[in-house]
Amino acid sequence: MSRSLKAHILLVLITFAWGSTFVLVKNALAEVSPLVFNTLRMVIAAVALLIIFHRSLKSLTKKSAQASAVVGVFLFLGYAFQTTGLRLTTPSKSAFLTGMAVVLVPIIVAVSGRRVPNRWTLLGVLFALIGLYLMTIPSGEGLSLATINHGDLLTLGCAASFAMHIFTIGRATERHPFEQISVMQVATAAVLMALIIPLETPKFSWSTPVVTAILFTALICTAAAFSIQSWAQQFTPPTHTALIFALEPVFAAVTSYVLLGERLGVRGTIGAILILGGILVSELRGSALEPSRIPEAETTSN
Repeated sequence: MSRSLKAHILLVLITFAWGSTFVLVKNALAEVSPLVFNTLRMVIAAVALLIIFHRSLKSLTKKSAQASAVVGVFLFLGYAFQTTGLRLTTPSKSAFLTGMAVVLVPIIVAVSGRRVPNRWTLLGVLFALIGLYLMTIPSGEGLSLATINHGDLLTLGCAASFAMHIFTIGRATERHPFEQISVMQVATAAVLMALIIPLETPKFSWSTPVVTAILFTALICTAAAFSIQSWAQQFTPPTHTALIFALEPVFAAVTSYVLLGERLGVRGTIGAILILGGILVSELRGSALEPSRIPEAETTSN
């Protein structure tokens, strides 16, 4: 088996893992509070990454640590919003709404560079916004905060946070070793999660669903995914990687349907298709974001 084929297969597998975690985490949240869940996940992932990349930390500089901390803040916000929102919305909607982050990144890049986004990026944003409206606003209702599910609203905060995470990690890895950023950003997120646990009523159960979800998301979807992605992208064209990662919300919808019997309905399905279409248009045709940065989008949405 060629390294290219092996890389493609591994990317599909971790994308499936990311997509399936929406159902896994949704079930676990019945017995564990979001911030406790995320703290344990991040601590375990940070330890695993430290074991994998500990040698690179010997050359850690103050600037690298500061850059990692900034990235870690947005990683923390993204997971805090996503997991808290997932308690109040469905796995499929959470996955597709989180995917909005990919559409927002080219806009952030364009604004930071003081330039107008190209027409493909704007078209992708338009598709995604229409899809967002169809998925979050009930039929016959007007656009207002009162009509939007609070879980959906929190997930949109997650998408914005992950978009900033993608942007900042792209800047950070241009100047500092990827291994250092990987370890330090997760460690930063773990510390911040632990600090805000008093904001919720902590709950934890040593049940199989909770322990399984924590270990799976920490070791497979965070620590292993970072390592696999950094290796696999050496042997896959950016467009192939983008297409593979765009399957995450599709995998989430499929697993949610099979395991929970969740159905988006006609309106929700059309909205999901439009969001997915907006993601693909922005990733594959938009040029505001450098192609090599695109795959980073999915490393932070699960």
